[in-house]
Amino acid sequence: MKAPFLLPALVLSLAACSPEAGDEQSPDMAANDSAASNRSAMASPPPMPAPLPTNVLTLEGLGNLKIGAAVPPDSNWAERGAQISETCRTVTSPDHPGVYAIIEDGVVRRISVGQRSDVKLIEGFGVGATEQQVRDAFPGFRAEPHKYVDAPAKYLTAPNAESGDPALRFEIGQDGNVSLIHVGTVPVLRYVEGCA
Repeated sequence: MKAPFLLPALVLSLAACSPEAGDEQSPDMAANDSAASNRSAMASPPPMPAPLPTNVLTLEGLGNLKIGAAVPPDSNWAERGAQISETCRTVTSPDHPGVYAIIEDGVVRRISVGQRSDVKLIEGFGVGATEQQVRDAFPGFRAEPHKYVDAPAKYLTAPNAESGDPALRFEIGQDGNVSLIHVGTVPVLRYVEGCA
């Protein structure tokens, strides 16, 4: 007959141990709050990467000049001088001496960096780098004889150039250094005389 008296005593002892209003949260409530704050932190977007300097050439392009896109209307990239054809045009910018872009079908197909340019690849080197620097950074690139300059001059082209995605192509001079860097899509990537 002692059992009926144990139940009320157990209820009273549990009530005495439970926190009053304003006391600390129960473990279940604390766990729920912790999960909610974790969800809130996970829902926050990750920080945006810092934009690249405008003199860094990537497979996407150079600054706001992008491979596969029209020349930005608010940029100073424009046709200057005589043009070879109506379907293939070249544009330059006074902000990037020694750089020109080839436009076909209204979009940028290739960006070429030449001798007077301080533009560099994201890997940290540009025109004037050695062939060995290129081969160290891009070991799978394919060598082809240069069309106009005797060996050891050559072209070094990305193995995926035919994929339709933007790719890199280097022109190596007789001195063994990079004389031109091209980023673009085939067939324009392989043009040897501007639009030809």
